[in-house]
Order: sequence, then C-alpha cells, then structure tokens
Amino acid sequence: MHYQTCDALCLPPHRDRQGHKGTYGTVLGIGGSRGMAGAVALAGRAALLTGAGLVRLAVPDPILETVAGYSPEYTTIPCPADNAGRFALDTLEPLLTHAKQCKVLFLGPGLGRSEELDQLVPLFLQKIARDAVVDADAINVLATVGLDSLDSPHRQQIILTPHAGEFARLRGEPTPPDAEQEARKSAAWNFARHHGVLLVLKGHETIITNGERLTVNRTGNPGMATGGSGDVLTGMIAGLVAQGFASPLETVRLAVHLHGLAGDIAAEQFGEESVTATAILDAIPSAFARSKPLQSNKV
Repeated sequence: MHYQTCDALCLPPHRDRQGHKGTYGTVLGIGGSRGMAGAVALAGRAALLTGAGLVRLAVPDPILETVAGYSPEYTTIPCPADNAGRFALDTLEPLLTHAKQCKVLFLGPGLGRSEELDQLVPLFLQKIARDAVVDADAINVLATVGLDSLDSPHRQQIILTPHAGEFARLRGEPTPPDAEQEARKSAAWNFARHHGVLLVLKGHETIITNGERLTVNRTGNPGMATGGSGDVLTGMIAGLVAQGFASPLETVRLAVHLHGLAGDIAAEQFGEESVTATAILDAIPSAFARSKPLQSNKV
C-alpha cells in the first residue's frame, strides 16, 4: 500500500475571468424525506460554498418548500413521494433524466428507508453514467440489498462515505476501532480495491483510498460528531469534484481536509461542545483561506 501524507494539497486554480456557471460544474443532489429535509439542504449549500457553479436538489414534493427555503442559491426539483414523504419508486426515470444534466451527483442525505427505496437506489446506480457520492441511507440500502449495483456498464467513479457503523454493515463484519489505525487502513484498502470504489472511511483520522493509493486526514475534532456534519462533507466532495481540477482521489482528499479544518475553525470560535453542521458550513471560506499556504500544483 502507498501511504500519502496531507502536507500538500491540490486546491482549485484561480477562477477564469471569462468563466461562467457552467465552467464550474453542476451538482445534482438527491435526498431528503419528511422529517429529514435539513440533510439534503446542508449538503446542497456545502456544494455551493466549495465552488460548484450550479446546484440542483431533487427532493420529495412534500418537503420542497422546506428545502428551498434554506438557501436561495440552489434550485429544487419536486419528485413523487410515498405516503411517508419519501421518494417513490416512480421517481426513477425523472431522476435519470436530471442526472444526465449534471457533472456529479450525491445520493443519500436524509433519504430515509423503505422497500421502494431499496429498489430505487440500486436501479439508479446501475443506470447512471456520472460520478456519484453515495452517503447515509443510500449506503444502508447497499448494505441491505448488496453491492451488485456498483457493477455497471455505465460505471463512473463511485465515492462511498461511510462512518464505522455503515462500513461494518457494508462489509458484514465489525470495523476496526479508530485506535487500530493499521487495521482500519487495511480494511478500507481491501474494500475499495475489491469493489472499485473511492472510499472515505470517516472517523478520527479519516481514511481516503481508491485501492491503489491511500491517505489519512489530520484535520477535525470531536466537536464534529454532530448531526449534519457528514451531510456537509458529502456536499463538499460533490462541489469540488464538479469542478474537475484534479484526480478524484486528490479532490476527495482536499474535501475531507477542508471539512475537518472548517470544523476546527468552528471549534475555535464556539468550543467543541457547540460545533454544529451550520457552523462548519459557515467556516468553509475560512478553511479555504487557511489552506492556501499548503497549496500544491500537483494534479
């Protein structure tokens, strides 16, 4: 295994004076359900704050106004819902149509669980031809129905972002604890290599690996163990991938670093006990500014 440190980062280049929204990529976010509208809204705003040109959020119709009211900068797409306010199975074709119009998508924040979603998520992943960040309940669907949907003739880069519990469900065996970092690295490496995914194993010293290279993140603090923090990371990954300025591994590595650094900045301001996902969001611009001295031209 090739281990890489995080002392040089590949940040986005200076913006082209003649650039436009399309220059910096379109993100499609898919998530949300009644009672969990905030998750997809946080992820959508995080994608904007990391530089995506356009962000569109596909959400069940009953929560559209709630999600739209969180941030005026992204657009929302109403989708058919079941009686509990979750995506209905007949959302599949509209979602596939919208996916053709984006550079990268994220799937999972606030999705909820249902039998229809257990059908919808794998069918969607089998048919899309876009890079995809898969998080939260979309990961739990894969853990339930199996990982066969990751083997697709349309396959692009799949980025999985499980925490330890979700990773255990994906693998069908316990995740080594944070204190056993070498075992965590080995488990993450082998999983990513076997399934051909880019894996972000979240936790203390988050591991990022594509099964060929592996890096460990050093930013972040215990205050980030709070609801919505992972949704922010999902949006940040998608927002940076949409810009296409570096390889997927380098881009995801940067997103994880900035996410942890934003959490550190929030903890400096409020204390670790009072860090929230919104505070992490608000600190993203400062995290970019602090990372400039670490910038590398490597792509």
